[in-house]
Amino acid sequence: MPKQKRIKTSYPGIYYIIGHGARGEERIYYISYRRSGKKIEEKAGRQFQDDMTPARAAGIRAKRIEGAEPSNVTRRGEEKIAKEAEAGKWSINRLWGLYQKNLEGLKSQAADKSRFTSYLQPFFGTKEPHEIVPLDIDRLRRKALSGKSDQTVKHVLALLRRIVRYGVRKQLSQGLTFTLEMPKVDNEVVEMLTKQELSRLLKVLQKSDDIQISHLMLLALLTGMRKGELLRLCWGDVDLENGFITIRAPKGGRTARIPINNAARRILKDLPRTADQVFCNHKREPFRDIRKRVDVIRKAAGLPKGFRPLHGLRHVYASVLASSGQVDLYTLQRLLTHKSQQMTARYSHIRDAALRKASEVAASIFDEAIGDE
Repeated sequence: MPKQKRIKTSYPGIYYIIGHGARGEERIYYISYRRSGKKIEEKAGRQFQDDMTPARAAGIRAKRIEGAEPSNVTRRGEEKIAKEAEAGKWSINRLWGLYQKNLEGLKSQAADKSRFTSYLQPFFGTKEPHEIVPLDIDRLRRKALSGKSDQTVKHVLALLRRIVRYGVRKQLSQGLTFTLEMPKVDNEVVEMLTKQELSRLLKVLQKSDDIQISHLMLLALLTGMRKGELLRLCWGDVDLENGFITIRAPKGGRTARIPINNAARRILKDLPRTADQVFCNHKREPFRDIRKRVDVIRKAAGLPKGFRPLHGLRHVYASVLASSGQVDLYTLQRLLTHKSQQMTARYSHIRDAALRKASEVAASIFDEAIGDE
């Protein structure tokens, strides 16, 4: 390729050549100067694309001579060093890239991805764990998490902690230099139904034409199974002959088996086996979203707006057993597949009330005996 003609300008050390851009022919300006006795020639910019003029090019040349601005070669070298350093840096972004592979197949994957992109990445993405300071956490809570519930804040901070611990466990990075304080969340709420509300719900479920959803809710009430466990339940895990349901990967962690009572057995026998899943849509596929269909039944039964039907029915199941006074907390823990007794402890006051009531029966018997005497 022939050498292009250099055209001098009225500014010392500034020349241009004719090039071609999106708008046709345009001038490409260059600067020429000496630093430490070495002659340097660099591109300053294009006439249209960079809005470059001889005067602007002269200003760039003056800065380069004074050393106020690095040369193109120096700048490119610095950028290369920075990229190499970044490549070896285990930032939160990079750790997340590896950590999220552990989430594949988990129901929390989508929620954790949303929490990371919405909250963690903007504040900590380019930082290594040991570079994060308490002030950064305060800034996150003040700017991004302001007005959010304690539960949301806890989920976001817990995700950050899991990512950092993953890096430490894999010996990729250092941990945080401080203890991450979690907000205290009051999750001891027990959702209950009055006898009248429960009666109305059972009548609606028995008359409902939505067989799949009504039977799913009945099974939740009769077994205390979680929503996810019910939606994932396969016929292969239902043993009607021996009277047990196998729950794969429950929230507690390990696979568990729970008994099938006679009422639950009748519900399962009444369901058609059209797919591998016990509960499926009209296309014989697993349900993705049943909120609207469940809410139709909740409204028809006149249940409180804040009552979460499936989660609430699990509470009703546990509360009924606890209030009977015939089921100890350890057995209740096994039936609910709770990982620890602390989770089941929320029902202890219900059980204690039933035991006190039973104890009063003894007192009344003795009172009668004393009266007769």
